[in-house]
Amino acid sequence: MRKILVAGGAGYIGSACVEYLLDHDFEVVVLDALITGHEDAVDPRAKFVKCDLADRDNVIALCKKERFDGIMHFAAFSLVGESMTNPSKYFRNNVANGINLLDAAVEGGVKSIVFSSTAATFGQPEQIPIREFDRQVPINPYGESKLCFEKILKWYNEIHGLKYAALRYFNAAGATGKYGEDHRPETHLIPIILQAAMGVRDKVMIFGDDYDTPDGTCIRDYIHILDLAQAHMLALDAPESGHYNLGTGNGLSVREIIECTRKVTGRDFKVEVAPRRPGDPARLIACSDRARQMLKWQPKLESAEAIIESAWQWKQRYPNGYSK
Repeated sequence: MRKILVAGGAGYIGSACVEYLLDHDFEVVVLDALITGHEDAVDPRAKFVKCDLADRDNVIALCKKERFDGIMHFAAFSLVGESMTNPSKYFRNNVANGINLLDAAVEGGVKSIVFSSTAATFGQPEQIPIREFDRQVPINPYGESKLCFEKILKWYNEIHGLKYAALRYFNAAGATGKYGEDHRPETHLIPIILQAAMGVRDKVMIFGDDYDTPDGTCIRDYIHILDLAQAHMLALDAPESGHYNLGTGNGLSVREIIECTRKVTGRDFKVEVAPRRPGDPARLIACSDRARQMLKWQPKLESAEAIIESAWQWKQRYPNGYSK
């Protein structure tokens, strides 16, 4: 049985990947400082270690003791707006603390690492769909911190032989039967809309309806977290180190997501239009041919209905998220 360390395994995507690995006969150790994650989001079948990646000595000691076969790294801060006001926080955690994890991997003899990266490394895309080797010019410290770490991975591979797969994905969404989205504060579109459908939020704001898109609202590539989990597991055995985009290739607009949520939930809610937010591209859609071909990745929950239905079921089961 292969043993995997999941750093950030108490977070939204990390918890789904932990569950997926356990369901596919992996042994899993979760490392999380619970700064943004939730202990109740850790699958009870996994071993949980509360530890911050900033605690270099303990992270190295853990990797030496457990002798992991691979690592999945989700332990990054990810709020774009916050990164624009506090870049230090993002570079210290997403880069410096990430290096602690890489050094622990090297000292512990870990064979491979799968890194949760982001489409934010591309900045304003020059073409749609976005391909892995398109020019990367991040427009915020969050995207820059992820790109920095991708470059560091390349050197650890070249110098230490640490194999890696950097998975760049776009809008993670949906839920498993047990684990879903519970951010504080919530910034993602689908859970915000579901809060409005539940009456927890008084309205949904559309930031800009004058984009060059069919209905004037931004288009994004939404991907179910179970499909992301499948890709992360497959990436442990990536045939070569490098970067892989993850997406459906089918963009959905803000208005399309709103209308689909009304259909799935059977509930109506107030929607208002506000001015555009700075730096929001009109379209972000991934070309994921490389992941489909090289990793043999086959997403199964690509429709908006499947994504929103799973999130809605989880929200109804856990209306307060992970709050007691």
